[in-house]
Amino acid sequence: MSRLGNLGQRLYDGKSSIDFVGKRKTWYVVSTCILIVAIGSLLIRGLNLGIEFRGGADFSLPNASCSVEQARAVAEAKTGAQSIVTVTGNGTVRVQTEPITTAESAEVASALSKTCSVPVDQIKIQVVGPTWGSEISKKAIQGLIVFIILVTLFMSIYFEWRMAVAGLIALAHDLIITVGLYSLFGLEVTPATVIGILTILGYSLYDTVVVFDKVKENTANISGQSVLTYSEAANLAVNQTLIRSINTSIVALLPVLAIIVVGAGLLGAGTLLDLAVALAIGMAAGAYSSIFVATPFLAQLKEKQPSMIALTKRVQARRAQAQKKVEDGGTEEFDANGHAITTLVDAGVRAQPKKLPRSKRPKK
Repeated sequence: MSRLGNLGQRLYDGKSSIDFVGKRKTWYVVSTCILIVAIGSLLIRGLNLGIEFRGGADFSLPNASCSVEQARAVAEAKTGAQSIVTVTGNGTVRVQTEPITTAESAEVASALSKTCSVPVDQIKIQVVGPTWGSEISKKAIQGLIVFIILVTLFMSIYFEWRMAVAGLIALAHDLIITVGLYSLFGLEVTPATVIGILTILGYSLYDTVVVFDKVKENTANISGQSVLTYSEAANLAVNQTLIRSINTSIVALLPVLAIIVVGAGLLGAGTLLDLAVALAIGMAAGAYSSIFVATPFLAQLKEKQPSMIALTKRVQARRAQAQKKVEDGGTEEFDANGHAITTLVDAGVRAQPKKLPRSKRPKK
């Protein structure tokens, strides 16, 4: 068995443990710092919206002989506004301008044709109005609201409302980080990006539900024992699903990263790349939040319940009693089912009555 397999088995058996829940304040600080950077970038820099959202014209020039600077100069001279020029992996020059009329787009195409030595009939022109992007945004927000309502109902019925709240906190965490990184690195937000973001919300929820399901299993009858607190049982669940979460995330990320490499290196920026970048960021954030945010926050909510407070006191009292036994010369261990095993080390020699030999027994 590989070392990773051995580690996974030891984490599952509870022989090794990483204190994810107990050190929740550390993870909260890390997440808060990331969220501050993401929100700050959104407030200061904003999002680099594609022409589908802000409106404009898109010219694609295959096998163009001009440079980026030449194409930009021609487009800005004709439109009187700034233009965005990129080169895709197959040598196609893509020029995006501000909203223009159909007649103006014909003039820009003609000028680019001369400068870049591309026949006018081979230039692909796409003129998009800003209302199209706003319609997509409206439908995306509607879909997001319906998604959140269904998620809340499902998790509240299958688990409980505290798990629904913790799951939604993790979802918001992943959403803000993903959108914030788009703002921070100036990545273009297109309709494909919106689809990618909605997709990662489902992936983030899936990862969280897997961990919560194990937490539910570990804490099914937790009030009837005095060995583990709720936080410790939840932390055991995270450790038991840790290797599974890592393996799932790696397997899911590999094809997405391959798409990014192929999309960026061979095909250039496009719909495939926009979708893959959102998926990659969201998957990584979702795997992180299910371990470091959702479960610790759930344990924090549960520990405020009166029954869990009483359980914590019983566990602490039992451990204090066990410690006293150890100090008195005994040892306290627990079997595989959590039952206490007490052993007295200095109990002394057993004084059982001895039976006399037959020859020394008094005659009756």
